Amino acid sequence: MIRIVIAEDQGMLLGALGSLIDMEDDMEVVGMAKNGQEALQLVQEKNPDVCIMDIEMPILTGLDTAERLVELEHPCKVMILTTFARAGYFERARKAGVRGYLLKDSPIEELVDAIRAVVAGRRMYAPELIDIAYDEIIENPLTDRESEVLRLVAEGKTTKEIAGELFLAPGTVRNYISTILDKLDVGNRIEAIARFKEKGWFR
Repeated sequence: MIRIVIAEDQGMLLGALGSLIDMEDDMEVVGMAKNGQEALQLVQEKNPDVCIMDIEMPILTGLDTAERLVELEHPCKVMILTTFARAGYFERARKAGVRGYLLKDSPIEELVDAIRAVVAGRRMYAPELIDIAYDEIIENPLTDRESEVLRLVAEGKTTKEIAGELFLAPGTVRNYISTILDKLDVGNRIEAIARFKEKGWFR
């Protein structure tokens, strides 16, 4: 019996997905979570064979959770089920050892077949993602400090607040922001945040 934990922040989809998977003779859903933190706790408590997660969830994203499981050296195999076919997300998922990355418009038959394949040791990625990974530049052009500045901008913090949090002069923060706009080839902070999120570079 393949033991599965599912993490999805949309309650109706979480329940439907759990019911459909439970209908398979060789699968059992042993836990359902509404965010990445709950998923991490359930995986540690239930020790499932597979954890299926969305990416964009509260507290911890699916990718955050996958990376935590790697740090913990937990043997649970992680699969991502999401609406986002983004090169940055896919690259980060591969680096985190995610065994499957499927899109939510996939039929349930494809998902359960992928679960069996992952348990058998294979990797299952949606074909669209392979194309995107080859077609797009997926490396983040910003340094770690520039990425941190942009993350704080995205959280709505002012230049002064960012300077205080990072122990920088306000002028230095403004210079960072100017460099970020140049590197991302955008005209303002809102476009920079949108570009960074679109590429899946936010952590």
